[in-house]
Amino acid sequence: MALSQKLDQIVARHAELQAALSGNALDSQKFVAASKEYSELGPLVETVDKLRKAERELTEAETMMADPDADRDMKAMAEEEAAELRRTLPALERAVKVMLLPKDSADEKNAILEIRAGTGGEEAALFGADLFRMYQRYAAEHGWKFEVLEISETGLGGYREAIATVTGRSVFARLKFESGVHRVQRVPATEGSGRIHTSAATVAVLPEAEEVDIKIDDKDLRIDVFRSSGPGGQSVNTTDSAVRITHLPTGTVVSQQDEKSQHKNKAKAMKILRARLYDAERQRVDDIRSADRKGQVGSGDRSERIRTYNFPQSRCTDHRINLTLYKLDEVMEGRALDEIIEALIANDEAARLAELAA
Repeated sequence: MALSQKLDQIVARHAELQAALSGNALDSQKFVAASKEYSELGPLVETVDKLRKAERELTEAETMMADPDADRDMKAMAEEEAAELRRTLPALERAVKVMLLPKDSADEKNAILEIRAGTGGEEAALFGADLFRMYQRYAAEHGWKFEVLEISETGLGGYREAIATVTGRSVFARLKFESGVHRVQRVPATEGSGRIHTSAATVAVLPEAEEVDIKIDDKDLRIDVFRSSGPGGQSVNTTDSAVRITHLPTGTVVSQQDEKSQHKNKAKAMKILRARLYDAERQRVDDIRSADRKGQVGSGDRSERIRTYNFPQSRCTDHRINLTLYKLDEVMEGRALDEIIEALIANDEAARLAELAA
């Protein structure tokens, strides 16, 4: 179907919904569904209106320029207006096409952030802690809520594993490209000779799943309770409050012991389990839909090295889009991370637009 025809249908549908909502013919359930669709189509229809207005104005300006009887000053104004419109139109056309791209159903969801130390021993754990704090600061920059679910610390302040929920507007849409292996190059605090070491940490960003998103049967769960313990076997409390949940069909295991309440630990563990199972199902469906998915920016491949943080050169390089920023301090503070994320989003949109046109 031609783009113009598709846009005509969308505008007509928006007008149809507006008429239905202003009448009294819809029951409450249909009214809610129609309101949601009307609201979702609104920004697209508004952009289509701007595009078509610009197209009409360009046609009028070109007609004026071609008119042999037109006043010279009017022709000059028309030429100026036409030049401006030719600069504006491609951006409007692209905006419309981007809005027509299939939406990721998880984009508006909150996210569960999981960071694990990879190769590099203690330095990898220290870097994992640095990444965790970077995302915590980034969340604060956006006014998002950042709630720590679990932290497994090392003796020197590194994190073997850290998990948090990030809650706010379009959290998953912005953080989903962060999944993968993050590599650091720097002189460790524990290194006496001044040699640069390379280590890594793995980041996983999962869309937070509601119960309606994924059904988990109680019979598929094995729940074990045990006594929480801190570093070095130090007792955190004297009750069996820690919880380990095993999802038997997939073998997925989640443990929680941060809370003193067994009930709270179970609730947190279920939240993480639900997100992991939902993410696994999303990836399974995506793999079927797109055989070349791993070549895409948003593949979420946990084993792919996506970014290098080089401290001696104050350099941060995202290898998927060959973007390098020489402002590593600002990236680690969360302030410059948006420059990378915006570029990743733009690259993903461009790739999907090219696929749509192919």
